[in-house]
Amino acid sequence: MTRPLAALLVAGLLVACGGEKSSAPPPPAETTPTPAAAPSPAVTPAPAPAPSAPSGSLRGNAEAGKALYLQYCATCHGPGGKGDGPLSATLNPRPANHTDHVFMAGRSDEHLYQVISKGGASVGKSPMMAPWGGVINDQGIKDLIAFLRQLSST
Repeated sequence: MTRPLAALLVAGLLVACGGEKSSAPPPPAETTPTPAAAPSPAVTPAPAPAPSAPSGSLRGNAEAGKALYLQYCATCHGPGGKGDGPLSATLNPRPANHTDHVFMAGRSDEHLYQVISKGGASVGKSPMMAPWGGVINDQGIKDLIAFLRQLSST
C-alpha cells in the first residue's frame, strides 16, 4: 500500500470515527520574574476515575449488535471480527481479534462497555480505538457486547 493511500485511509478513519484535529497549544504568556520562593512540592493530580458501565446486564441483542458492528467496527476489526478490516494494515497496534476466545474471555462485559463507550485510551489501550459513546447509545453498546460474545464464544 502506498503512503498517500495509507494516509488517506487513516484520515478517512478519523473522520468516520469522529476524530478531531488538534490545534497547537497557545504560546505561553510572558511573565515577569517574581522573587524567589521556596519550591513547592510537586503535586501529581490523581487520575480521574474511569466512568463505570451501567448497572444490570450488559448484554443486549446479538443480531442488532451485528448490524452495528458491520456499520462501525468492521472497517478496522473486519466483518468477521478477526482484526483484519480494510484499515487494519495501517494501524499500529493492530485491531483486536474478537474471535480469539482466550483474549475475549479475559475481558469482562464492563471492560468491553468502557472500551466501546470511551475508547481504547480509557483503559490504557490504543487511542486509535475511537470512543463510540457519543454515536452509539447505551442499548447499542449492549447489543455490540452480545455480538462480541457470540463471535468469541465467551
